[in-house]
Amino acid sequence: MKSNNRTSLVVILILVVSAINVFAQTPDDTKTRQRTAAPTQDKDKKTKPTTSGDRLEPDDTARPASDVPNETQANRVEQVSEEAAIVPYYNNFFSTYRLGPEDVISVVVFNQDRYSRTGIVIPPSGRVALSLIPGGVFVNGKTVEQVADIIKKKYDEYIIDPQVTVSLDKAASYRYSIVGDVGQPGIRLMSHRMTVTEAIAEAGGVLPTGDRSKIFVLRRQTDGMLAQIPVNVSAIYKGKAPDSTYLIPGDQIIVPGNKWKAFQKIMSLTPIMSFARIFTGVPF
Repeated sequence: MKSNNRTSLVVILILVVSAINVFAQTPDDTKTRQRTAAPTQDKDKKTKPTTSGDRLEPDDTARPASDVPNETQANRVEQVSEEAAIVPYYNNFFSTYRLGPEDVISVVVFNQDRYSRTGIVIPPSGRVALSLIPGGVFVNGKTVEQVADIIKKKYDEYIIDPQVTVSLDKAASYRYSIVGDVGQPGIRLMSHRMTVTEAIAEAGGVLPTGDRSKIFVLRRQTDGMLAQIPVNVSAIYKGKAPDSTYLIPGDQIIVPGNKWKAFQKIMSLTPIMSFARIFTGVPF
């Protein structure tokens, strides 16, 4: 009987010890699961993929990218704004350009090489010779689009729906002149739209004897009279006035002299006056 009691007691003790071990191991497992899960969460935070909002799209310059240096972003914005400003600056000049002598144009008829012609130098008469067009085409004073329309109508008799393109290869008929106290006065070509300050810079700039505040442009009006357009280049250089006076063909820029030039002129006459006083004996 005692033996049975002892056996039962041993069994109970074993069961109690097992239960204690089970309950003791449960918190450890929980802690272990928490430790293994934490690095996974940290890893997710570190390797979080970049969303589309953080990428710099080709045409998206308004929203800065987190992975692109500020200098690169600034350069891209400047490039886009510069292109937006320059493209119309030149396109407007060539789209409204009126053809004249010495300009070089090309006429291309799509899929019709025998009717196309490149490198045409416009003669003083203003007529260019083209195949199957008796007497040629008069182009002086017309834009390239107007000339293309004329040629298209002429070739419509021979070609079904002709596609004609006229391009300006070299602008040589637009001219302006600049005289007065500049480095290189004379008549110059206007190959692009330019302001008075750009024209002065191409002429070597204003000499020390020139008055930058009294420069003016002579422009012929429709009635044949010349009008004066004042341009205060000195104020433009100082940032006090906009550089907004653009030249048109036939303009003449006048750069007058200043007080220093008048003083030099007086000094140059001094030896002549002294000689006259000695020769005539008459004091001046």
